[in-house]
Amino acid sequence: MKCLQSSRVPGCLLVGLALAGCAMAPVRDEPPPVVDTPAAFRQGSGSWVPASAGYAQAWGRGAWWELFDDAQLAELMQRVEVSNQTLAAAVAAYAQARALVAEQRASFFPVVTGQAGADRSGARSGTSGTRGSFDLGLGASWEPDLWGRLGLGLAGARASEQASAADLAAARLSLQGELALSYFSLRGTDAERALLQQIVQGLERTLQITRNRYEAGVVARTDVLQAQTQLANSRAELLSLERQRAQLEHAIAVLVGRAPANFSLAARPAESLDTPFVRIPEVPPEVPSLLLLRRPDIAAAERRVALANAQLGVAQTAWYPSLRLSGSAGLGAASVGDLLSAGSLVWALGASLAQTVFEGGAIAARVRAAEGALEESAARYRQTVLAAFRAVEDQLAAVRLLREQEALRAQAARDAALVEQQVMNRYQAGQVGFSEVITAQNTAQTARRALAQLRTSRQAAAVSLVQALGGGWRAPDAGS
Repeated sequence: MKCLQSSRVPGCLLVGLALAGCAMAPVRDEPPPVVDTPAAFRQGSGSWVPASAGYAQAWGRGAWWELFDDAQLAELMQRVEVSNQTLAAAVAAYAQARALVAEQRASFFPVVTGQAGADRSGARSGTSGTRGSFDLGLGASWEPDLWGRLGLGLAGARASEQASAADLAAARLSLQGELALSYFSLRGTDAERALLQQIVQGLERTLQITRNRYEAGVVARTDVLQAQTQLANSRAELLSLERQRAQLEHAIAVLVGRAPANFSLAARPAESLDTPFVRIPEVPPEVPSLLLLRRPDIAAAERRVALANAQLGVAQTAWYPSLRLSGSAGLGAASVGDLLSAGSLVWALGASLAQTVFEGGAIAARVRAAEGALEESAARYRQTVLAAFRAVEDQLAAVRLLREQEALRAQAARDAALVEQQVMNRYQAGQVGFSEVITAQNTAQTARRALAQLRTSRQAAAVSLVQALGGGWRAPDAGS
């Protein structure tokens, strides 16, 4: 038993402590919390792909807005990536998280310090006169990771970095979705405005016809007043749409990092009743099953569970003693020339082991606090997943039902336009009163505007579904 010799006892103690630390160190490597996961979406299909630890890089969806086949929207999305200040702040926060990982990794290495000094001393009385001293030295200290505290700290920093990266992806997706919603709302306003301009032109013709009939003594002046009222109301609605469009344009300007005064989007030509102004993508049925691997907010929540798990392990290591190794070497002499002599070399090696004996229950309190933080982060993860389930269900239902509703709205708009024309013809022939003309015109106007608004709602639902699914229809890479 050579290791019991007095000269070898410290080394054996260190080895024993290290082995004990390996056996007793807290192990904090657990899967994500269990969530009540349905077998499939009610509004979709496909088997579920469950979440797994470390999947925080699986959300990349690429340029999901290309699904809408709109070149101007794509150009605006590039501006968001470059100029949006909210996104720039998220990028800076991610850079901070990466720096903290590098700082935590540095704790595994020894700390080496250097020093140099010179001083001169003397007294006003006495025979010794003045004296000088010079010294050069290096010192080093190192804390072995006996109980896994440093490793858990590094794991926590990495989880925090991954959560920050997921937050960055979530911020990017949110801003892109906000831009797409504002853009499609603006285009929908353009379509509704163009439609209302056509309606105003039709009402102007109706007013002229009514005036002509009044001047011919065929109808009463009340018909002219009613036509004027309709025209004035429609012109007021047109001004309201102008205000709405201006606000949407200003919102888009801020999203792309521009002052509203220096940004504008030209209006597009009016659409027909049968042709929407942008393509609306269809959703493959297998996409919803990948939700837990796609959404960055779910990834961020899962990584924060991992962070809390690591912090609990760090808190538990406070029950164990800490070991620190240190050493120093230096040169000291009364003159600079003597520094290089062999006799001026001094050195020292040391080791210290510290264990908290009494702390009034502070360590136990910190462990309980860490356990509570872990439970909180797990609950937030479950809530994030459940909210994601709801968001996808809502948008899948909206996409399906709005698609079916559009066909009905289009048919209603066509029928109402036909009735409007027939009633106007009968009015000119003196077969009906002007009140029937007003009713037919209001019905046709309402039907056409409802169709335009419905198409905007379909585009908004498609964008919201993209956001709910984490962006686009592409599945994660197999490696992720």
